[in-house]
Amino acid sequence: MASVVIGMQWGDEGKGKIVDRLARDYDFVVRYQGGHNAGHTIVVDGKKIALHLIPSGILYDNCKNVIANGVVIDLEALDKELSQFMDNIDGRFYISNKAHIIMPYHSMLDSLYESARSKAIGTTGKGIGPAYSDKISRCGIQIGDLFDKEILNAKLEANLNNLSHLKLGLDKQKILKELEIYREKFAPFITDTTQLLWNAIKEGKKVMLEGAQASMLDIDHGTYPFVTSSNTSIAGALSGTGLNTKDIERVIGITKAYCTRVGNGAFPTELKDDIGERIGQRGAEFGVTTGRKRRCGWLDLVAIKHAIRLNGCSELALMKIDVLDGFSEIKACIAYKDNVEIDYVPYHLDKVEPIYKSFEGWDNTAGIKTYNALPKAARDYIAFIEDFTECRVSMISTSPDREDLILR
Repeated sequence: MASVVIGMQWGDEGKGKIVDRLARDYDFVVRYQGGHNAGHTIVVDGKKIALHLIPSGILYDNCKNVIANGVVIDLEALDKELSQFMDNIDGRFYISNKAHIIMPYHSMLDSLYESARSKAIGTTGKGIGPAYSDKISRCGIQIGDLFDKEILNAKLEANLNNLSHLKLGLDKQKILKELEIYREKFAPFITDTTQLLWNAIKEGKKVMLEGAQASMLDIDHGTYPFVTSSNTSIAGALSGTGLNTKDIERVIGITKAYCTRVGNGAFPTELKDDIGERIGQRGAEFGVTTGRKRRCGWLDLVAIKHAIRLNGCSELALMKIDVLDGFSEIKACIAYKDNVEIDYVPYHLDKVEPIYKSFEGWDNTAGIKTYNALPKAARDYIAFIEDFTECRVSMISTSPDREDLILR
């Protein structure tokens, strides 16, 4: 059976740590959407490991890692990231032949589109959106196309012809030569990952599906247009792998004890003051992929409850509770004011005001490994989250280190 790890906020919740911590008990870890615009940071014995495309189970010898069909792949970025693990990936790393390739022109288009907007989305500029656009427009180039020179040449020529008016200065033969190099490098790993996962489920293997970004950035259900280009919710886990609802037994929602967001878009609980700055500094809130400073604010329980319902979460993991150590007062949003008080996520989330509940602050949660050792105020905060969202908090992270995690 399969478990799914999904972000409940606007990304950067700490999904990588949870997948890494649980992966030791799983046979497969599968990345099902997004591209190298996402970043998961894992801290092992004080050493930071940043992953962008490779699933977070790569650090365990027993775990097989799959980049599934819903991912868009920059082959150069994958090559660089994979190079640090080449000594130990035989038989435990797979790439879907149906995954789409981020071509050199996609990153160029990304920059052009972003600069032409009246208000920037905040894209990473890595070509993710244009690659998904080509996928939907049915002119994308898939990994499997690398093995048919005639089809590859025809697709690439058609795409370059369609872009000729932009004068991007692209050389078809140079691109084909680079693709040929990557075909040879990645050929041992490329397969039908849907069949691979179906067989794994049939054999009773444990499969972890790892999402990138988060629910409030979902192309359909997020704060559009300030969203990513894929389905980051449970729907993306299914379409991005080929598994179905009967295969899923556990859905783990990941949320910080506060809230952050990168780039533009609605953020009702954002703190543009010293408290927000303090949270950002204590939480080291800078993007793994871009290095951009994240916007910080209080926990938005209305949005989290929305994401829990959207994804059918069976449990929550609460991350970075130690970042809030030392605050005399902690707040959480429990409703919005939009002329009247509402308890749901409206169409125009950017026009609401948060309604807060205040909590007594706490201290000294860093490194704690048992629930009862947490300060009472922190336990009261967690209990309220459970009551409000109607979802159990099964894991609590008390530091960046992989071992500092309370399991309940």
